[in-house]
Amino acid sequence: MINKRNTKSQPVEYRQVHRAYQSLKNNGKAAGVDGLSMEDFEKDKEKLLYKIWNRMTSGSYFPPPIRAVDISKKDGGVRTLGIPTVSDRIAQMVVKHAIEPRLEKIFHEDSYSYRPKRSAHDALKVTRERCINYDWVIDLDIKGFFDNINHELLEKCLTKHIEEKWILLYINRWLKAPFVNKTGKIIPRNKGASQGGVISPLLANLFLHYVFDEWMSKYYADIKFERYADDIIVHCRSKKQGQFLLSKINKRLNDCFLSLHPDKTKLIYCKDYKRKDDEDNVSFTFLSHTFKPRKYQSKYGKGFFLGFGPALSMKVQKAKILELKTLYQEFFSIGSLKGIALHINAKIRGWINYYGRAHLWALKPIFNALNFRLAKWLKRSHKRFKYSLGYAFKYLKKLCRFYPDLFAHWERGFTV
Repeated sequence: MINKRNTKSQPVEYRQVHRAYQSLKNNGKAAGVDGLSMEDFEKDKEKLLYKIWNRMTSGSYFPPPIRAVDISKKDGGVRTLGIPTVSDRIAQMVVKHAIEPRLEKIFHEDSYSYRPKRSAHDALKVTRERCINYDWVIDLDIKGFFDNINHELLEKCLTKHIEEKWILLYINRWLKAPFVNKTGKIIPRNKGASQGGVISPLLANLFLHYVFDEWMSKYYADIKFERYADDIIVHCRSKKQGQFLLSKINKRLNDCFLSLHPDKTKLIYCKDYKRKDDEDNVSFTFLSHTFKPRKYQSKYGKGFFLGFGPALSMKVQKAKILELKTLYQEFFSIGSLKGIALHINAKIRGWINYYGRAHLWALKPIFNALNFRLAKWLKRSHKRFKYSLGYAFKYLKKLCRFYPDLFAHWERGFTV
């Protein structure tokens, strides 16, 4: 029988390890360098969880190398995602559970990412409200943030709030765990936090809390901002104030071994019916939503006015339409419209819930494309529609009338 009593040198209890496993078992199923997926782990979980606990409590836990996976970015670049082993993710979650409550108490009210009871929608709502009151915005983009976090500075931040030496020891080991690329080459690391690590978002938040949030609160307390991880929006009264702040922020980041992306960092004019100056930059994208001058209906429904607000970005819109091409190929293995609806409705609702809150009708091109794919599937799959795509559309239109809740987007008015 496995002895789960804590008689070891480090104060880690078996129940903490089991709780960490429960938090992770439905997420992050990919395997690390050991090739063990979450599904494989579950087959022998008691033995493997005991092994993690035994090593963590004895101080002998050393993380294995991290599997490096290159992910293509929308701008054509590449982001390296680090995938720790399942066991390592569980060990990181143990430490995250131990330190997150105390760090949560010190975080800034305008920091929204990776935090309990906060979301991207909260950040978008506040950004929209402040764009009404402030004429200018600085859209900050930190170049390669996760890859360039300075370990020495991060450890100084950690020691302000964490006294437990075993926690500091394991975090140090995770920060320095090497990458292994697809060719098997070992890549040492002396800076950065692995994107894909369970504890990395919390460490990144703590780092930027001191590098940016606290610094702004200390020296520019009257300046409003929203930060979601390394995406930061700063509000300014004037162009001159924006230029001044941008230079100061740039210097601050350089002093902390970070830099702003020269092409993606911009000073934006929040143009609307009251702000009529001619400026080159009148839009910015934050959390996949583009803020720009838009027509809004007046409060009492009489006419329209030019406001400044968010809607789904064109880049994401194009990406989702492209994703529909892949989904379309999956339709042919299903065989019925009801089956297709069951297959895609959860995804469609997810798009509506995230991208549709600010401006629902910005999703119309996506769902027009989906309706076209459904009609095209009917034409190719059923003999009676073989010679007429128009007839397939008429049939879908009839279905919309009789079964308006068949597809999630039909329920919201995006009918044929």
